[in-house]
Amino acid sequence: MDLGVLLGQAYQGFVRELHAHLAAHGHEVLGASYGYVLRTLAENALTASQLGEHLGITAQGAAKVVDEMVRHGYVERHPDPTDKRAKLLHLSDRGRDMLDTVRAFHADYERRLTARAGADQIASVRAVLGEIISTATHSSDTRAFRPL
Repeated sequence: MDLGVLLGQAYQGFVRELHAHLAAHGHEVLGASYGYVLRTLAENALTASQLGEHLGITAQGAAKVVDEMVRHGYVERHPDPTDKRAKLLHLSDRGRDMLDTVRAFHADYERRLTARAGADQIASVRAVLGEIISTATHSSDTRAFRPL
């Protein structure tokens, strides 16, 4: 099987397990951008425009994701004390719980994989994936990866 296909299928399997884990803990994920938004807003409160810029998407795209996350209780909008026209986006308690649940899943997934494949194998996989990312980041393609 081609390496790209293996990478894609491995990622799809990981995401299916993650979404099942989240559902079992009372969380629903409707968009692929949720994780990026959660991690970004955990660091700083931002406007939708700033969030879009940070994630490399349009302000309208960010607003669409945020609207959905607000409807599901993961993100809250609060007035910006420095700009009365702007709203700052914050993680709600539910959003912080979802992020904690995701982080716990990631750690447990890697522990389980390490138990099956061995620490040396996982270190090698991490090194190879890091090399793939590094090579792609330095290519002529100007699109950046979304920051995590």
